[in-house]
Amino acid sequence: MITVTEATATAGALRRLSEAGVSVWLDDLSRRRIESGNLAELIDTKNVVGVTTNPSIFQAAIGSGEGYEEQLADLATRGVTVDEAVRMMTTADVRAAADVLRPVYDATGGRDGRVSIEVDPRLAHDTTATVAEARQLAWLVDRPNVMIKIPATKAGLPAITEVIGAGISVNVTLIFSLERYREVMDAYLAGLEKARAAGIDLSGIHSVASFFVSRVDSEIDKRLTLLGTDEALALKGKAALANARLAYEAYENVFASDRFTALASARANAQRPLWASTGVKDPAYRDTLYVEELVAPGTVNTMPEATLDAAADHGEVRGDTVTGGYAQARADLAAVERLGISYDEVVEQLEQEGVAKFEVAWQDLLDAVTKSLNSKGVDGE
Repeated sequence: MITVTEATATAGALRRLSEAGVSVWLDDLSRRRIESGNLAELIDTKNVVGVTTNPSIFQAAIGSGEGYEEQLADLATRGVTVDEAVRMMTTADVRAAADVLRPVYDATGGRDGRVSIEVDPRLAHDTTATVAEARQLAWLVDRPNVMIKIPATKAGLPAITEVIGAGISVNVTLIFSLERYREVMDAYLAGLEKARAAGIDLSGIHSVASFFVSRVDSEIDKRLTLLGTDEALALKGKAALANARLAYEAYENVFASDRFTALASARANAQRPLWASTGVKDPAYRDTLYVEELVAPGTVNTMPEATLDAAADHGEVRGDTVTGGYAQARADLAAVERLGISYDEVVEQLEQEGVAKFEVAWQDLLDAVTKSLNSKGVDGE
């Protein structure tokens, strides 16, 4: 049992992070976490004000079977398809988490207290199907604090506009490039304009744009290591932070524009940058690197539990570490390009890999649930 004194001590850095304008979200969810009271505890003791999920997270949670036995038995008895079974289980978890976070949602006017659920990753290149799935998920969860995650693929961009235009809050995911991020912000603004034309209250629409961090370093560092020169090795660990900082600069420019000002006069909310993939992949780096070096007002940092614990234990929050670094960020990315590492090639590869990884995780989840349904005497196909 965590005492108040212990909670205060461990949450110090996370509290300072919140005070600096960064919303702390947890990048994980499971039924056990909800039913054990752990999620509520993290809200109380570690400043967690939101939850994100993805196909990999659900594959790990539901694939273990823990906490899902009774619902699986009921679904098997009903003879549902495996796709329906997965959606019933995932939306049940998101609905329950949304209820736990509802007081945060109410206290922040809808800014935080959010739980995200992703559209079927197999639809990432199908605009129409993504829109239909987003509407269905919003209906199934049926909570005002749900956010529907839509990948920032080319097909995802018009889907973002349509879903925002319908008044549904969206978490745009798998953003790696600055160009794609600008397209995402444009799609969001177009969606707000569409919603305003339809007479929808813009104040109830919220969005975050999930800009992925550590995977950029993983790929670029690998290429720098292969080059092996002193110049190349000196650039390791710099590209991801540079990329994210320039994304924040783009965010500042777009949401200070006349276009958004006109929407803000109709009570529209800015689409906040969300730092995703913030768990450090390289053990040579400080495990809180992508938390401490991406502190800026109006952002979200969604952390896996290990990163959350590390930040609570020994995080060093020293104020804004983003807005003063744009010139250096441009210089770092330019230096990487001069060594023959193509930024455009890297971010395109990462987007394709990101979608593919989620498709594999989703299929693994479907396979695990099929096995469970079949073991109960019902064909899950």
